[in-house]
Amino acid sequence: MRLSGQTALKIAAKIFRAKEGENPSSFKAFTLHYGWVVDGQGSIVDEALLGVMRAPRSYTREDTIEINCHGGIAPLRKTLELVLEHGARLAEPGEFTKRAFLNGRIDLAQAEAVLDIIRAKSDAALEAGLQQLKGGLSSRVNEIRGGLLEILAELEAGIDFPGEEGTGAHGLKAVAGKLKRVGGQLESLLENAGYGRILREGLRVVICGRPNVGKSSLLNALLRQERSIVTATPGTTRDTIEEVINLKGIPVRLVDTAGILKPRGIIERKAVGRARRQIAAADLAILLFDGSQKLTREDKIFASRLKGKVVLAAINKIDKRQRLGRREIAKIFPRVVEISAKKNRHIGLLEQAICELAYAGKVRMGEPAAVTNLRHIQALKDAQKLIAEALDSLDNGLSAEFISQDLKEAVGFLDELLGRRLADDLLERIFSEFCIGK
Repeated sequence: MRLSGQTALKIAAKIFRAKEGENPSSFKAFTLHYGWVVDGQGSIVDEALLGVMRAPRSYTREDTIEINCHGGIAPLRKTLELVLEHGARLAEPGEFTKRAFLNGRIDLAQAEAVLDIIRAKSDAALEAGLQQLKGGLSSRVNEIRGGLLEILAELEAGIDFPGEEGTGAHGLKAVAGKLKRVGGQLESLLENAGYGRILREGLRVVICGRPNVGKSSLLNALLRQERSIVTATPGTTRDTIEEVINLKGIPVRLVDTAGILKPRGIIERKAVGRARRQIAAADLAILLFDGSQKLTREDKIFASRLKGKVVLAAINKIDKRQRLGRREIAKIFPRVVEISAKKNRHIGLLEQAICELAYAGKVRMGEPAAVTNLRHIQALKDAQKLIAEALDSLDNGLSAEFISQDLKEAVGFLDELLGRRLADDLLERIFSEFCIGK
């Protein structure tokens, strides 16, 4: 149980009796004390350990007390009642982290990283959250912000003192060069946004193909368990089946879809509709072919529906006599893997191919500033757009006042990302997603 605030130590003194007899108000910072939680009559409620962290060297930069009870419902409830009786109140969702932000210990991007750490579905997602909490993203954004402020200072000097050295055409050309460099830094951050979204939400991978090519068998092989019903009867899967796996540090949401092309009846029509929606929303489609049969018209129809998507072609059933060659499929899709889902052959190669497509060769686990948050992405894009407009204004010979205004607004978006500038409902919206106690 955690208490934070000016009266935390006073409340602790009223409900905790240390074995050594000292008053909690006199405990040194970063010490742990053994004793008992007691009620107003001095009766023992529970045996406990009490930890003390004094301001400003605590998570919230306030005096903070942590009471470690045995964890049973009754003693915890009674301890909570005592704490509330003596002036504490229940924390709001994310209030401890909110206080850490408001008291200046962390910026808003770091505060949001706490939620990313809590929700991390893989080691890579956890690492990205920790890097952001340590200030990796904030450092990069502050660097960009500093570059913009430096350019603004030059422009403002030119506005206030026209005709001075460095404010003419040559000076504006130098400003354009600096602005392009800052724009490049923003572009570099945004290049990682797709990877960051994958870490945050998971890579959505749809397994598709005509009936009886082994889609459900592949799902089972990737999951290492029997999740889907597999029979020799075509069209067994009538609905989408979803499962999440951790694939080499990447959270992957696998979706097995119906392979029906010509629905018969309302159930099959709904199955086809869902399959199409899943394919449209997928980050990656695994198009499965039956290697023991020649390429069919249905195969070609599925291939045509995946135009514009990132596709990994998989030739299944290599444990049987092959009638479909790798070269034939490679003419349609450049990435081809040959597997046997039933015999579990080359599944590792398929997994490796999925990972390579997810990373796209641009980012690696441990990237110090992977942008994972949609709010951050939008703020960076807004700033990038304004920098582009400022450069366009420079090219068209507009006055420095117009350029300066664009850059001020760009800085404003970066300030919003870091929490230097806040919309009225922004904090409430962000911290409402946290759980109690964080």
